[in-house]
Amino acid sequence: MTDWTSLYASRMAGVVGSDIRERAKLLDARQIIHLGGGLPDPEIFPYARLAQASAAIWADPARARTALQYAPSEGHGPLREWIAGHMTARGVPCTVDNILITNGSQQGLDFIAKLLLSPGDTAMVEIPSFIGALRAFDAYQPQYVGLPEDAEDWADPALGGAKFCYVGPDFRNPTGTTMTLAEREALLDLAERTGIAIVEDGCYEDLRYDGAPLPSLIARAVARHGSIESAPVLHTGTFSKTVAPSLRVGWIAGPAEAIRKLVLIKQASDLATSAFNQMLLLDVVREGLGDMIAEACRVYRGRRDAMLATLARVMPEGVTWTEPGGGLYIWLDLPERIDATLLSQRALAEHHVSAISGAAFYPKGAANVTPRHNCLRLSFSMIGAEPARIGVERLAALVREMMAESAVAA
Repeated sequence: MTDWTSLYASRMAGVVGSDIRERAKLLDARQIIHLGGGLPDPEIFPYARLAQASAAIWADPARARTALQYAPSEGHGPLREWIAGHMTARGVPCTVDNILITNGSQQGLDFIAKLLLSPGDTAMVEIPSFIGALRAFDAYQPQYVGLPEDAEDWADPALGGAKFCYVGPDFRNPTGTTMTLAEREALLDLAERTGIAIVEDGCYEDLRYDGAPLPSLIARAVARHGSIESAPVLHTGTFSKTVAPSLRVGWIAGPAEAIRKLVLIKQASDLATSAFNQMLLLDVVREGLGDMIAEACRVYRGRRDAMLATLARVMPEGVTWTEPGGGLYIWLDLPERIDATLLSQRALAEHHVSAISGAAFYPKGAANVTPRHNCLRLSFSMIGAEPARIGVERLAALVREMMAESAVAA
C-alpha cells in the first residue's frame, strides 16, 4: 500500500486544521448555543435581490452564455470597474489594472503569501491574529514575528527584516479592536523605514456601528505617495460579510505590477472565479450595497449591545472584554489561572455552549510572542439576544466554577 505520509511535501508538516472550521460543523446541532463562530447570519442575506438578478441573467441569452463561460483570470471586467470606482470613492484612486477578483478574501491572503514568501522568510503579523491568515501563511513556511502591541515600539530600529506585515485595522478578528489613525500612520512609517509591504485585511470595514469611519491603510498610503502604484500596501476586500459568503467573491487592490504577478498565480490556481457569481453580485451591489450594509449593521449592532449588556451583568470580577465599535467579535481576558482551552472544551461538553479559545489566534514559533492561555473569542453574529444571554450566563457560571477550583488547588 502507498505510504502517503512519506510522500507529503515538507510544508504539510506545518499545516493544521482550523478550530473554527471544526466548530462550524456543529452548526446543525440545534441544542448548541454558538458563541464562537463569526459566520454572517443567513437571515439577512438578500434573497429577493439575488433571485431577481439571477432571473435577469438567464432571461438574456447573451449574458447567460457569458455567465456559464470561464471568466478572465483578472475577473469580470464590469465588476472590476465597479470595485475600482468603489475604492476610488474611498480615497484610493485606481483602475481595473489595480484590481484582481479572488474566491473570497481568504484566497487573496493565500495568493499574497505565495507571491511574497519563500521558505524561511519572515512574516510579521498582529498579535493575536486572524486564524485564517495564519493558516494561509503557514503553507509557505515562514518564520513569524509579532507586531508589537504598543505603536511606540514600532519605531524600534531592530524591527525589520520581514517581507510584509499583516493587519486587520478595522474591528479585528479576533479582538474586535480598531487601529487609531495615529497607529495607521505609524505602521506606514514602519513600512517606509524598513521596506516591508503591508497586507491590509479590510473584510470588516463596512460593519461599523459607532463613530466615523477611518481611512484605510491603502488610502493613507496613496495620500502619502501620490499614487496606488507607489503605495506599499496590498488590500484585500470581500462581499462575504455584506452580501453572502457562498458567492466567494473578494478582491485584491494594489499596484498594477503586483496585481499582474497575482494574476499569474490565479491562472495556475483555479483559472478564474465563477463568472455567474461575479455577474450576479455586480447586479446586486450596484444599487443595493448601501441598504445591505445598513441592514447588517442594524442587526449586528443590536446583538453586540445585548451581549455586552449580559457580560456586564453576569461575568465575575477579574474578567474583562473589548467593546468593539463594529465587526463581529468580542475578546475576553480571563483571570491568569483559567485555561481558556479547557474552559471552551468544558463549555461545549457540559453546557452545550461553543466558544473559541484565544490560543488558536497566535502564530507558531514567533520569537517575540508568548501565546496567552486565558483569552476567549466570542461572536454575536449568528445568535439572537435571548440565546446569547443564556449562553453567556452558562459561560459565566463555568468561569466562576473554574475560578473556585483553581483557588482550592492553590
